[in-house]
Amino acid sequence: MQATDNETMPTTTVKTAIVIGAGPAGLTAAWELHRQSKDWRVIVLEASPHIGGISRTAVCGDCRIDIGGHRFFSKSQAVNDLWAELMPLQGAPSKDDILLGRDCHPAPGGPDPEKDEIVMLRRNRVSRIYYNRHFLDYPISIKPATFAAMGLVQTWKAGWSYLFSAVSKRPEKSLEDFYINRFGKVLYSMFFEDYTEKLWGIHPSKIDPSWGAQRVKGLSLWKALLNIFIPKGGKRETSLIEEFLYPKRGPGQLWETLAARLAAEGVEVRRNAPVTGLRTEGGRVTAVALADGTVLPCDAVFSSMPVKDLVAAFGNAPADVARIAADLPYRDFVTVGLLVDRLAIRNQTKLKTLNGIVPDTWIYVQDRGVRMGRIQIFNNWSPYMVDDVTKHVWIGLEYFCSEGDRLWTMPDDGVIAMAAAELRQIGVLAEGEPVRKSVRLKVKKAYPAYFGSYSEFGKVRAWLDTIPNLWCIGRNGQHRYNNMDHSMLCGVEAVRSLLGGTDKAAVWNVNTESEYHESK
Repeated sequence: MQATDNETMPTTTVKTAIVIGAGPAGLTAAWELHRQSKDWRVIVLEASPHIGGISRTAVCGDCRIDIGGHRFFSKSQAVNDLWAELMPLQGAPSKDDILLGRDCHPAPGGPDPEKDEIVMLRRNRVSRIYYNRHFLDYPISIKPATFAAMGLVQTWKAGWSYLFSAVSKRPEKSLEDFYINRFGKVLYSMFFEDYTEKLWGIHPSKIDPSWGAQRVKGLSLWKALLNIFIPKGGKRETSLIEEFLYPKRGPGQLWETLAARLAAEGVEVRRNAPVTGLRTEGGRVTAVALADGTVLPCDAVFSSMPVKDLVAAFGNAPADVARIAADLPYRDFVTVGLLVDRLAIRNQTKLKTLNGIVPDTWIYVQDRGVRMGRIQIFNNWSPYMVDDVTKHVWIGLEYFCSEGDRLWTMPDDGVIAMAAAELRQIGVLAEGEPVRKSVRLKVKKAYPAYFGSYSEFGKVRAWLDTIPNLWCIGRNGQHRYNNMDHSMLCGVEAVRSLLGGTDKAAVWNVNTESEYHESK
């Protein structure tokens, strides 16, 4: 029925939601709100020139770098559905599948990676520990190769140490206590102590045990032993995934695709737009201020910016909250990309690889003589990350550091030379093997840390939760070591809270489930 001259049709006031950060959490929140409600205008503000946050893909000529490594795997059907919607699974073999004659289990009607760009690949998960020039399973498994690498005497010590830890548990006051209770002191010293100190820059005895509880859910040496004797048809402890999905051009390709999709549908995505202030009135956020002087009025804010910066941006936080937030620790990250013809380590597994390279995506370096924490082999993530996968090996060497320290401030050529020297020192790169191409990348606040004022983080969260139209999402937004899918789920739950009027508990409870984060 049409309205008469004396009647007016009801109008809906469109409200504005600001999303701070164009990483997995922010872009997912933007997408969910955009497609679920026409009553909201969504604006995404990204401080950097890049889309994807730490999940972006860096480009180095004809090669690409996945900063930190990102497997696309989730127990959440909502997350899997979004990935599938944005990037369908390959329907034909990728370049390395073809060269190796490998069955990729193609999806009927899916795109061809050799012809199409928007395509998700199916990849084998291989991550191992490199210890004493031997490869060991990650996490540690009980098998002859493990004993051979450790040696008879060390194996004997590790066994007794584990038995002692099984009958005499330590109070779990630190991450050190957490690991020793599950693996014994000897294995802790061999495989956890040094790596953890590299990662965080502080000894595990000074780190909150909650990080271990979050990252190694369900893992213990006892369960590893059970897996030896329980047949594959029985109920085995599934500690880590064996297969994952991966975008053809790296993780950033998916987030660039989502950002483009949002822009095409009218969502504003601004790059180089750092947020410097949040204005409040009546206890609510009313506007967001940008570094260029722009002020954007808003009705809701989803923030994935570091909590440290978020609290400072308010300018009116209680003194205790401001102090805790200002002192929250982070670890920064340096990646060195090296293009070489070959590695000195060779493939001794049953998995087929091009030119006999090892099949690993990640290698955890357990060697106290080097600063390197992990090695990525990008050939094994996707053959399209490398200029020529038949001739070259493109690797990423990962270093953990703190902004302003010696490694952070060292010139690029110095860090690159150190990285190549460390590879030769541990036998991964042969002496005289030329480096064809190299790059050094730095990432700030890559890892929210679990020490220092983190023990008082509850006070910060409690204050932030008093602001009814603010939701904290993602790794830095919650100061929590989330995986990519957990960050996405934060965005999903935050939108659900906004539209449903529910409290924020579900957003904070993402990634607190009791199952291990990569089991299914």
